[in-house]
Amino acid sequence: MSADPYLPYDGGGDEIPLQEIPKRGSNYVMSNGGNAASSSTHLLDLLDEPIPGVGTYDDFHTIDWVREKCKDRERHRKINSKKKESAWEFTKSLYDAWSGWLVVTLTGLASGALAGLIDIAADWMNDLKEGVCLSAMWFNHEQCCWGSNETTFAERDKCPQWKTWAELILGQAEGPGSYIMNYFMYTYWALAFAFLAVCLVKVFAPYACGSGIPEIKTILSGFIIRGYLGKWTLMIKTITLVLAVASGLSLGKEGPLVHVACCCGNIFSYLFPKYSKNEAKKREVLSAASAAGVSVAFGAPIGGVLFSLEEVSYYFPLKTLWRSFFAALVAAFVLRSINPFGNSRLVLFYVEYHTPWYLFELFPFILLGVFGGLWGAFFIRANIAWCRRRKSTRFGKYPVLEVIAVAAITAIVAFPNPYTRQNTSELIKELFTDCGPLESSQLCQYRNQMNGSTAFSDTPERPAGPGVYSAMWQLCLALIFKIIMTIFTFGLKVPSGLFIPSMAIGAIAGRIVGIAVEQLAYYHHDWFLFKEWCEVGADCITPGLYAMVGAAACLGGVTRMTVSLVVIVFELTGGLEYIVPLMAAVMTSKWVGDAFGREGIYEAHIRLNGYPFLDAKEEFTHTTLASEVMRPRQNDPPLAVLTQDDLTVEDLQTIINETSYNGFPVIVSKESQRLVGFALRRDITIAIENARRKQEGIMRNSRVYFTQHAPTLPADSPRPLKLRSILDMSPFTVTDHTPMEIVVDIFRKLGLRQCLVTHNGRLLGIITKKDILRHMAQMANLDPESIMFN
Repeated sequence: MSADPYLPYDGGGDEIPLQEIPKRGSNYVMSNGGNAASSSTHLLDLLDEPIPGVGTYDDFHTIDWVREKCKDRERHRKINSKKKESAWEFTKSLYDAWSGWLVVTLTGLASGALAGLIDIAADWMNDLKEGVCLSAMWFNHEQCCWGSNETTFAERDKCPQWKTWAELILGQAEGPGSYIMNYFMYTYWALAFAFLAVCLVKVFAPYACGSGIPEIKTILSGFIIRGYLGKWTLMIKTITLVLAVASGLSLGKEGPLVHVACCCGNIFSYLFPKYSKNEAKKREVLSAASAAGVSVAFGAPIGGVLFSLEEVSYYFPLKTLWRSFFAALVAAFVLRSINPFGNSRLVLFYVEYHTPWYLFELFPFILLGVFGGLWGAFFIRANIAWCRRRKSTRFGKYPVLEVIAVAAITAIVAFPNPYTRQNTSELIKELFTDCGPLESSQLCQYRNQMNGSTAFSDTPERPAGPGVYSAMWQLCLALIFKIIMTIFTFGLKVPSGLFIPSMAIGAIAGRIVGIAVEQLAYYHHDWFLFKEWCEVGADCITPGLYAMVGAAACLGGVTRMTVSLVVIVFELTGGLEYIVPLMAAVMTSKWVGDAFGREGIYEAHIRLNGYPFLDAKEEFTHTTLASEVMRPRQNDPPLAVLTQDDLTVEDLQTIINETSYNGFPVIVSKESQRLVGFALRRDITIAIENARRKQEGIMRNSRVYFTQHAPTLPADSPRPLKLRSILDMSPFTVTDHTPMEIVVDIFRKLGLRQCLVTHNGRLLGIITKKDILRHMAQMANLDPESIMFN
């Protein structure tokens, strides 16, 4: 890889030899344009046609937002000026105006349908680890027992149609033999699912692993990762997400659903030239798609729009806000029509509470926020350290073995504890649910003291029975298990989301705190705190509410989301009156987490992978100047530049072959150093190749000029080559005394790739996005080379 100072980005394919261009795939093929032109065609007419392929980007390069916006405005003007010419042009202009709404509608439909499919398949495969439904193989455990007449209220999950593996293989339901058989089958299926998932990812779509949100943030900031949002990635991610969730690994499907929705958005945008030919416009569709992804992941359309705005989008105009809202609405509507959970809700763990919260409860809620912030900071450090170790040691070379090892440990440790054995979403549902007369959970076995006899009752505000105490122990063990396994699972080579494991950890901690506060209120109801609010015999503490607040706090600690997270959780739970406790816990967890480090898990993974991402949330506080950051430095060779009219084709090719820079400033002459414009390497290469094929008389010693009129040449010299059409006549320039904080701001707000530095109008040097990232790393005492993508 070239260690190149001036490139906005050089992850791959910087040095494209000229002879390679025709071989390199459809993006490079020069078709159409000038086929009919013969050598008698007037030279200027031929050369001012747009050259096919110019203005496109290589893999692992950053897009030029300014150029893309100009291209779009130009296209818009052209359509508007033509629309009065004929009915056909008018129809075309209408289609163009509507294509934005059409593409987000299609994205919403596809996201909703795929999410429903993933939910149903993951539920069925999850139950397959424990047994099978004999009456209909495609039913999961719950559906199998719906139609049965033999179920009792106490044992509602037992019915003759559902057989555990021990019953099928050994013919006995109870006893040590059947327990061992069930244990073995559970582990076997978990390993089979995990192995299949990691093999599919490794062989067919390496980009389908992980959560996808760090890469989507990077792509939305203008970076290009070809294939990351392609059809193979979509297909494999959908299949392996089901397998990974069903394997029982400590991961969720919520983050990867955002990646799935963005793949849908990217694929549909190719149907509309307005989006397929403009990288900046395509990113507007991807912003709307990520909103649709969160909308179906949590059944939270408004939360999805806010998530896209707060967490992933880099450029979010008002039009995108409306389209995101519409995409989220369509996706949620489709998922609701599919009704994957059979409870007419979009998520498994929808709950409603009917008791108010009291002021003194803010104290335990804030404590949960502190726990969430500490867990978030600890998780980010531990997970990044483990991922860095995986990258730098031999361990990372065996992804299949690693996934199988983690899946085996997870399955073996998880099976004995009922809270870790079940699906994480079901665990969250059980922890969120309030105890009522219809709950058969162990968490609801309270003692009821009436007439001296001790009966078991399901109503709260009673002393806890033995069931609650054993559940508390199991929950404490489950908490430790989840914390350890999540650190090692996030970053495996299978699709893995972080929302659900983080929420589970918070929900377990919250439920434990909730039960503790409830028992305290029961045994000490004469304390000043409780006497004020709790009447004897009335419920005043809802342990499920604490689980919900804990879940929000832990998710906030890990991702550092605030507004969108509160909205997602209240849409999840329908609990409008609990917004204040949620806000208090989420804000506390953000403050506590920020005390240990400002970045959330996604920013940390972006930095770990070295993507060129300028985070808008990060502040640049140093007092350096542009002249200190620009290249070339004092001991570097001089800046590689092109002169406007005295190079030959051979000179130009020599410069391109000897350097690996992504673009070259064009100056009037070596003596004056006055700036004319900026030409991109890729565009020059394509333009020369195109001219050689389509124009006669272009030789190695043909003069190349970037001016409006050809320079005066001797009579016997070969035909000159005009390259003015590929020159950017208005490159961004700053003077050498511009403070770096202003330069960083310009890069962030305009999405620049490079910026030229001048002094009294003479060209001095160049600053690229990469130089800024290196400089920021240096200022933070990090090794600047370690942060770059390779």
